[in-house]
Amino acid sequence: MVIQYKCPNCGDDMTFDSHTGMLSCTSCGRQDNIQELPDDYITNRFDEEEAKQYHCENCGAIVITDADTTATTCSFCGAGVVLGDRLTGDLAPVKVLPFKISRDEARAAFKKWCKNGILTPKGFMTANRIKEITGLYVPFWLYDLNTQAEVQAIGVRSREYTRGNYIYTEKKYYDVYRDMNMDYVRVPVDASEKMHDELMDKLEPFHYQDLERFKAPYLAGYIAEKYNYDDKQLFPRVKDKIASYIDEQIRSTIRGYSYVNYKHKHIDTSQRYAAYVLLPVWMVYYDYDKHVHTFAMNGQTGKVVGKPPISKKKVTYWFTGIAGTAFVGIKIAALIMGGGLLW
Repeated sequence: MVIQYKCPNCGDDMTFDSHTGMLSCTSCGRQDNIQELPDDYITNRFDEEEAKQYHCENCGAIVITDADTTATTCSFCGAGVVLGDRLTGDLAPVKVLPFKISRDEARAAFKKWCKNGILTPKGFMTANRIKEITGLYVPFWLYDLNTQAEVQAIGVRSREYTRGNYIYTEKKYYDVYRDMNMDYVRVPVDASEKMHDELMDKLEPFHYQDLERFKAPYLAGYIAEKYNYDDKQLFPRVKDKIASYIDEQIRSTIRGYSYVNYKHKHIDTSQRYAAYVLLPVWMVYYDYDKHVHTFAMNGQTGKVVGKPPISKKKVTYWFTGIAGTAFVGIKIAALIMGGGLLW
């Protein structure tokens, strides 16, 4: 089932406007509040075929998608289409975080980010080689978690003092016990096998107070993916993701010691709730030096992540400059203290 949103006024295609948050017609200017639109058009369930054909209602062309695509654009007329039968039942998102940054704003922000590169090659900083920029709704699970932590440790307070010709070290040992209850809310983990996990993690934070109840028109004009992994499959990853925060929270309650030796640490994390949501990401594909570099931009905040090419010449100059500055500083300090300059 292909869903295309036709303007009731002029019949042209309507798409989601990131500035107004409305379903908008670029031809006549009509705007509709998405949250007030009926959602009874979603009636079918997902077909598990690897690829499926859809007819574009706009031009009649065949739209072929893989099994993970839930929204796309027609390659012939450019119309945005939403595949409604892939957004139902267990595959229906609970919430969506609409795009706040338009394609033009994303392009301008990426160019500005490139020009701020201190160690990137000069040609890269012109930012004129954007091969493709794609607005993508990435599937995420947002977890609410509870962690019970029981910790037994020995806290050591150590001090040194001098008596006569001897230096003494005094140590006092303390039993430390902590029984902690910690809650973590809205911890995100991307659920698409196509997206690089580290890249998606670095896009955080998203502002989840702007989450909206899912309505398919938010996807009009963008590409969207369905999840490849459910919340149970990704639970080990979300536990790993909060592990460092748990350790930091435990350490923050054990202070005032020279050092701490942990004897026993039992951590039990359980899932209270998981919501399937779609989060906005601009994917930027940049052609430089016969290679395509991939960058991601938070579609809500504009944060850019990725690894740009590094100029070896600039790196050499940079480290040489640091070394030279340090050398001059040392010589000036020596002169002030009465020493001579040895050039």
